[in-house]
Amino acid sequence: MLLASLLLATTAAIAPSAGRSRLFLDSASVDAWRELLPSGLFYGVTTNPTILRRDGVPCRVPEVAKLARTALGAGCQEVMVQAWGGSVDAYERCALELMDQVGEGDRLIIKLPLTKDGILAAHRLRDEVHLCMTACYAKEQMLVANALKANYLAPYLGRMSDAGMDGSGECQKIQGALDACRSPTRLLVASLRSAATVFDVLSWGADATFSPDVARELLGSPRTDAAAAVFEEDALFEAVK
Repeated sequence: MLLASLLLATTAAIAPSAGRSRLFLDSASVDAWRELLPSGLFYGVTTNPTILRRDGVPCRVPEVAKLARTALGAGCQEVMVQAWGGSVDAYERCALELMDQVGEGDRLIIKLPLTKDGILAAHRLRDEVHLCMTACYAKEQMLVANALKANYLAPYLGRMSDAGMDGSGECQKIQGALDACRSPTRLLVASLRSAATVFDVLSWGADATFSPDVARELLGSPRTDAAAAVFEEDALFEAVK
């Protein structure tokens, strides 16, 4: 009885953080979605103009809105699309057009870069759309996302490291600051290049977004595949005895 009580108490203690982190697939490829979303691993998908170009999707509002509707119809809880235009007015106009054409305001996240114009556009839009402030390269930029009450802040861990920064250290400091001030903003770490780095990010309590190649690394292991093949061989052996 005492053991059962202790187990229940332990479960209650860890429950608030259990399953907290969200994984997103960094892809605008419907083929990749068909392959990877049925795994149940992903909360949603993330895109930006560079991803659209890579996956052959025109960066135009009708095409991007159609893509977002497709993602939501495929079971995503959220889809992230980035507004473009380079000026405050253009970002605002693009974001509102996307919101209007997608028609799923609670599940569509508008991404804006942490430039001066992106920040000013976010301030205008903060009461009308869900926001992800993206292209974060410094822990101090967390202050902006927190002030805007953005849903997400997306630092580029891999690119920060490429620039000679301590990408992991910066991201951990951002997560610590968000936790310390009880911010509503979630840390969505991007530019992740291996399954091991995804593991590290989740160990900090952050969210992660990554490419289909990294997703495939998470979903397969040569040793696991070899072990499964032996199981199947043994099952067949028993069946023919």
